[in-house]
Order: sequence, then C-alpha cells, then structure tokens
Amino acid sequence: MTGKDIIKITLNLVIVYLVGGLILAWVYAKASPIMFAKAAIEKEQALKKLMPAADKIEKLGDWEIHEKHAEYYVAKKQGEVIGYIIESFGKGYSSYIDTLIAVDKTFTVQKLDILHHAETPGLGDEIETDWFKNQFAGKDAAHLKVLKTDTTEYIQAISGATISSRAVTEDAVKNGVDFLRKTITERGEDIGKHRRG
Repeated sequence: MTGKDIIKITLNLVIVYLVGGLILAWVYAKASPIMFAKAAIEKEQALKKLMPAADKIEKLGDWEIHEKHAEYYVAKKQGEVIGYIIESFGKGYSSYIDTLIAVDKTFTVQKLDILHHAETPGLGDEIETDWFKNQFAGKDAAHLKVLKTDTTEYIQAISGATISSRAVTEDAVKNGVDFLRKTITERGEDIGKHRRG
C-alpha cells in the first residue's frame, strides 16, 4: 500500500463520517421538536391523572435533586388551591427513578406515578405496580419510611427490591414532599397567588 492509497482511504473515511454526521444532525433537528412536544403532552396527561379534580395545574417553579432538573406545580379547582404536584428523583439500584407526587394542601400524599426508571426487571420494576404505589395514599412525611415487614402505617418494601423501594419512598417522595412543604410554607403568602418561582 502506497502513501497515495492511505491518503485516498483516509479522505474516503472522512467524507463518509462527515456525510453520516450531517445526516444524523438533520434527523435530530427534525425529530427533536416532535420528541419535546410529545414529552410535554405526556407530562401534562400525567399531571391531570394525578389531580383529576383540578381544572387548572400551573407550574410554580423548578428545583434540583441528584443534579436532576425537576418541576413543581399547584393544582386549582375554580381558582382555589386543592393541592400540589412535584416531580422528584430517587437513586435506585440501577437508575434514577423519576416520579410525580400529588399531595393535598396539608402535604399528605394522594397519588404517586413513576415516570421513568431502569430498575431490574422482575424485582426493582415492581415499583410500578399498583400494590406498591397505592401504599402512598394518605401518608405524610413522617410515615414515608420503608419497612421489610407487613405494615399499613408505613411503606412495605418490595421483596428483593429494598433499594428500589427506599429510592422511591425515602429519597424521591419524602425529599419531594419535604421540599414542597418548606418552599410553600416559607413563601408566607396566599398560595393561590403563587406564580412561577
């Protein structure tokens, strides 16, 4: 192989990579707005599912947990605050677990939704089951604790997935509820007048 052959092969590879890169950039530029719009619609549907009685859900602000961007909202019915929703993350066994938590005006959990995770199939992914998520209804921050035994006062761990159970309960949900209570309480004004923070 001569020097000319090496240069020719190198130029061909550079051209192939440049063309491939341009094609990928074009596809991303076309698909990105569609993906963003779809994600926004899915989030809006998830918020409405958590607070079906609300006729209006407004974003109050942003916060960070585990260096992940998250948002929190106020839910209103006929102009009156009926509760709040906060997005939160918990550090699980093999992923960060993205959750949405709905609370009433006393910061008692009403519903929980798992938006995304990559926990172990057949074990950690049990956090998505209704059996696990329904345990959170009616729990305040003091009762967001995982136990490995049967309990109705606290949250019963998923057998073989205690780390995932704790990531949702004691990390994502408890930290989210604590942040909400502290933030809303410290504002010291009529909650109904809160705007994006």
